[in-house]
Amino acid sequence: MEEQVVSMPVIGQKAPEFRAVTTQGEINFPKDYEGKWIVLFSHPADFTPVCTTEFMTFASMHDEFRALNTELVGLSIDSIHAHLGWLSAIRGYSWNGIENPNIEFPVIADIKMDVARKYGMLQGESDTSAVRAVFFIDPKGTIRTILYYPASLGRNFAEIKRILIGLQKADRDGVALPANWEPGKDVIVPPPGTCGAIRDRMELVKGEGYEMKDWFLTFKKDQE
Repeated sequence: MEEQVVSMPVIGQKAPEFRAVTTQGEINFPKDYEGKWIVLFSHPADFTPVCTTEFMTFASMHDEFRALNTELVGLSIDSIHAHLGWLSAIRGYSWNGIENPNIEFPVIADIKMDVARKYGMLQGESDTSAVRAVFFIDPKGTIRTILYYPASLGRNFAEIKRILIGLQKADRDGVALPANWEPGKDVIVPPPGTCGAIRDRMELVKGEGYEMKDWFLTFKKDQE
């Protein structure tokens, strides 16, 4: 039996382009979102329990993502009519403090699996259902972070938001972020790359707000 080969995009690569029909009309991806961050996510199928809880959670956080200059785009290997029927049903649900959510972000119909193949969403679990993939794409259309989850495990939405905030902060402030970083916690000043830069770092850390563990590991108080 021939082994399936999955083609997967990588961090730092331009997001594969495509046109698709969605629940909000046709989109040209990622061109239509130029200047914004994008969270592109897939789910195994419509009318499935874990996916329903995820869509309800995404809907409840939609304004939070928009406040971060970020648009949500969903996908499953189902038809537009299945999508519309499922999203309509979700509007009548209540769960985990979320009441009657309205799904305003586009959901891609990918019956032919064209987009799923471009983004490596078809993996060992199934030949016809996508894994739970999440792609963080920056305003220039570059993939910055990729997450893949199995069908049985719902995503951690606090982590999705933390990743997005962290990527934006690293870009804006030119810093790195330590393990378990959360907004407001100390950040890492990138390590010096020359002997002269090390001497400069020794002077820098004499200022307020810095903590040097070693020449290559310096923390800085977050000013935000």
